[in-house]
Amino acid sequence: MSELHKFIFDGLPVRGQLVRLTDAWQEILRRRASNNQTGAYAPPVAELLGEMAAAAVLLQAGIKFDGALVLQIQGDGPVKLAVAEVQADLRLRATASVIGSVAPGVRLAELVNPGGQGRCAITLDPRGRQEGQRPYQGVVPLVDEGGAPLTDLAGVIEQYMRQSEQLDTTLVLAADEQVAAGLLIQRLPVQGEANLSQSSLVREDETGQQLEDDYRRIAILARSLKREELLGLDADTVLRRLFWEESLLRFPPQSGGDGPRFACGCSRERVAAMLKGLGRDEAESILREQGRIEVGCDFCGRQQHFDAVDVARLFTPLVQQPPGAVQ
Repeated sequence: MSELHKFIFDGLPVRGQLVRLTDAWQEILRRRASNNQTGAYAPPVAELLGEMAAAAVLLQAGIKFDGALVLQIQGDGPVKLAVAEVQADLRLRATASVIGSVAPGVRLAELVNPGGQGRCAITLDPRGRQEGQRPYQGVVPLVDEGGAPLTDLAGVIEQYMRQSEQLDTTLVLAADEQVAAGLLIQRLPVQGEANLSQSSLVREDETGQQLEDDYRRIAILARSLKREELLGLDADTVLRRLFWEESLLRFPPQSGGDGPRFACGCSRERVAAMLKGLGRDEAESILREQGRIEVGCDFCGRQQHFDAVDVARLFTPLVQQPPGAVQ
């Protein structure tokens, strides 16, 4: 079962999170593979999307925000767009749009950024957004401060956190066909809204340089985590191996109904609203060409079908519809 673990380093302004997506990630891949139009993701695309799903859960779990966090990568490679969306209660979904074939073993730069046009965006979309209210969005290029292409998603997000949020962040990500996992370590300001409320107070004799050294030490330990360890070991073993000399205060793990889980918010009603937005002439034109309208959800693969009768009902006022007609 997918699970999220949160912890802090006692007496230090450093927090951490570890996520392991198992059933949720496998369901995303299963639905994609069962789509007759697209087929399964190529392994490099699945690895990127799995890392994005894990990273999005970690980012959402680290903020107090009532709405959706959307992690999006787009560019000029075969992966035109990849999206991972996580709600405040950790419901998640993810999808990628791929054009053409993907060679085995290619990495981020070849997948998304061969021409240097790749971008990473993180959007916070509030629940119940009012008319005219715009979601918050931060965007960074897929290159480092010197203009060199970044080679992995973790480096992209670390750069985003430094530039947009002014938070030193260390991130380790990995994904295969069974597990998508991530470890996040973040340095927090000593002064703030109860950053250390669950730990002992920072020792009075700690200087700014000592606190910096503490974070760097923990970050080095985190970066020593190997891909096969992150994917193959349980959370307790990972944390014990990495931080056995540190004093960790751990929160109860989140799993099941309280943890990361696959869910998609698509519905027939939303598709019907989209068709109404197209207008009657456009909808009837599609009917004449195809016999019926088929709309598939990119996230969950669910197909919605509308025949001539369904479309007529969409554009007929309720007072004119026969008893029992359903919109």
